[in-house]
Amino acid sequence: MKVICSRSLFVDAINTVQKAVGTHTTLSILEGILFEASDSVKLTGYDSETGIEHTMPAEVLVPGQVVIAARLLGDVVRKLPEDTVKIEVNDNLMITIESGSSVFHLRGLSALDYPKIPIVEEARLLKVPQNKLIEMIRQTAFSASTDDSRPILNGVNVVLENGVLTLVAVDGFRLAVRHEEVEAKEESVSFIVPAKAMNEVARVLPNVEGDISIYYSHNHILFDSEETRLVSRLIRGEFMNYKGLIPSSAESSLVINTSHLLAACERASLIIESESKRFPVTFVSTSDSELQVSARTDVGTTEEDIEVKLTGKRFDIDFNPKYFIDILKVVPDEEIKIEFSGSVGPSVIKPLEGDRYAYMILPLRR
Repeated sequence: MKVICSRSLFVDAINTVQKAVGTHTTLSILEGILFEASDSVKLTGYDSETGIEHTMPAEVLVPGQVVIAARLLGDVVRKLPEDTVKIEVNDNLMITIESGSSVFHLRGLSALDYPKIPIVEEARLLKVPQNKLIEMIRQTAFSASTDDSRPILNGVNVVLENGVLTLVAVDGFRLAVRHEEVEAKEESVSFIVPAKAMNEVARVLPNVEGDISIYYSHNHILFDSEETRLVSRLIRGEFMNYKGLIPSSAESSLVINTSHLLAACERASLIIESESKRFPVTFVSTSDSELQVSARTDVGTTEEDIEVKLTGKRFDIDFNPKYFIDILKVVPDEEIKIEFSGSVGPSVIKPLEGDRYAYMILPLRR
């Protein structure tokens, strides 16, 4: 194999597929990147669950394929002195990488031993705007569970009904729902994608306005853009009925500036040394126009007041500040509505108008 390519494009390709390279795997070849040269060059990373393929333009003088240690390849290519890179592989799988006066000789592995990424057979096609999908993932996937004892909650439920695409994630303490109207031919769709795979989709795909093609079967899903393809297994099973979890009424409701509340929660978190101790941030409605955000730990105390518009009963509730911070960072609106259902009931963050999103957080019991 002999290839000439751009170092910058090579680095971008490595960075893209490296996110799917196995790091704690019993199959050592998955710690490498599959490098295939034909009309162009395709790089592949795979960890037995999620696979990422990225195609880049290159001058292919002699086609071929080889597996290269991912971390070493990335470190080498990033440090090369010039933008033109020559890659050559001999019959003994010795890889020569040249750029300017710099030459590396690396030991490769046979591509024949690299596992094949699953083919999404008998797939159905769903097309949605790529930038909207990325936005929706970033606004929901962080709420998925990381507890392997409940694998269903390790995923993001993707639902399409009556032209509305919905993403739902829940971990038992918080819930995130995001709706978006789309032009889609499919009438009804529901499947569960691992949150890890969804986060990689948001990281590796460019935030562009064009549609992304999503192919899905009973077992796998493929996200296909022009240069990058990501394949993941689906999580089998029934997702929980999230609609029944969100309260239809509340004891209290307030309108508050999003950035002001985020900053107050972040400042209060400065004196909370360990999340495992479950030190809360306390929200107290001191009046109909003022919310006090405070924290008290072994390190010290802090409190500050934020201007609000309160309707209903006053409240005094404890929360895990991380849950509010994660949500407030991705909410796009300048002001939000927060509904409270007492000191033990769930609280819900909503837009002032419409129902594009909803976030539910359970308070901490005293």
